[in-house]
Amino acid sequence: MKNKKVLFEDWGLTDYKQAWDRQEELFGATVKLKTELRNRSLAGDETDETILTPNHLIFCEHPHVYTLGKSGKPDHLLLDEQGLKEKQAVYYPINRGGDITYHGPGQIVSYPILDLDNFFTDIHLYLRTLEEAVILTMADYGLKGERYPGYTGVWLDADNDHARKICAMGVRCSRWVTMHGLAFNINTDLDYFKNIVPCGIDDKAVTSMQAELGHEVDINELKQILKHHISVLFGMEIIG
Repeated sequence: MKNKKVLFEDWGLTDYKQAWDRQEELFGATVKLKTELRNRSLAGDETDETILTPNHLIFCEHPHVYTLGKSGKPDHLLLDEQGLKEKQAVYYPINRGGDITYHGPGQIVSYPILDLDNFFTDIHLYLRTLEEAVILTMADYGLKGERYPGYTGVWLDADNDHARKICAMGVRCSRWVTMHGLAFNINTDLDYFKNIVPCGIDDKAVTSMQAELGHEVDINELKQILKHHISVLFGMEIIG
């Protein structure tokens, strides 16, 4: 039996480390439950078929922070400790895929903590589906989001020299349970990206919805649109 119900939470502006710890708790509990259910089944024990693994969809924003994925290079952070203090930013090497990125106010960060056994067990399809949700959201604002061959995330003008990235992605998956997710620039201060080699790509620009549209965007309205597209594409029943 598959559980399509997904508990939605908006954590608002949340310290990155606190959000990471909360993610780990939800992720760990789901992996533990899956392991217990599987072990009971392999042992031939009767299991309660009403016990289903949970799913969570979290939106939040973070104070200024740089995070480095497992495949990233530390020298892609162009600030020393003093520089971080001057920018009122912090830095964390973390356990997602990908290189270095920036999170900050005005950016929607989404953390889907899903048991993909409830949806589909294909990590590439998972990433493409998250990208598609962002692309559809941008289309609702009259912008053409695109994929850039060989890279994750969403771009504008991906087929020419003016390519610029608007949404970065990096995930972790264990036993088909996901954590981490996407960072979608809405009203983001793009100057903070000048202090890193974003996602390890040194020859492409970074942009935001505000920069492309020429005005500030209602981030709460956009959250509702993004949530809708994610839920439809995954076939979720959103709770909350």
